[in-house]
Amino acid sequence: MLSILEGLDDYNNAGALLGLDALDDAELLGALRKMPAIKRQKTINKLTSTGPASRGSRAEMEKHFGELPEHIKAGLAKHELRLADTVIYSIKPANSKTIKMFETQDDKQIGLRNISNAKLPKNQALLVSGIVLLAGTSVDNTTDKIMATNFVGIENYPAICTGETDLKANKKQIFPETSNKVFKTSNFHYVPLGYYKLANPRIIIDDILVELTVQLGTMDGLPANTYIYVGLHGTITTP
Repeated sequence: MLSILEGLDDYNNAGALLGLDALDDAELLGALRKMPAIKRQKTINKLTSTGPASRGSRAEMEKHFGELPEHIKAGLAKHELRLADTVIYSIKPANSKTIKMFETQDDKQIGLRNISNAKLPKNQALLVSGIVLLAGTSVDNTTDKIMATNFVGIENYPAICTGETDLKANKKQIFPETSNKVFKTSNFHYVPLGYYKLANPRIIIDDILVELTVQLGTMDGLPANTYIYVGLHGTITTP
């Protein structure tokens, strides 16, 4: 228990990893009594603090510690898992009006996507802080050419701009059907290309289907071999 408490120094809102009600637990109280007075008070302050002092998506993740599965909370507290920046991405052809960017038959492949079967690996939980949507035209539909495609802002693809995008996890909406025009950021000098920051970040946990769908109202004017890139930017738990 002492080792777990020492590990909590890495996190703001650390009490959420144990559960604030755990302060009544006999083992926890015993571990606190064994600490020097100053360290004990600092640990109690850390456990009961809810004010996120971290920045960016890490701070958002720490606010949502209470929503993590118990095995992931335990892994973070014991330093078996840590928090890391990430972008979960996928590339798919814009060859129909409905483009499912993550599908159960997908395999992980560098340059095309970095998860398999539309699920995060075991012991990983992702706080989705923002979404990236880009498009590009490949020379042809061979894998190497798709990987070598120059993905740019959707401003160059009016049919994509007038479409909609939504994100679900376990059938629950994270980003409801929203106009793709929110991804037109080429004139925003302080925003990454094609990036939309979520005002309400949400967590996706391991073994839950990730469903991001791009819907097009029309395919008129789309060049042959047009591909769409989506990225889920945020903080993830990782070994």
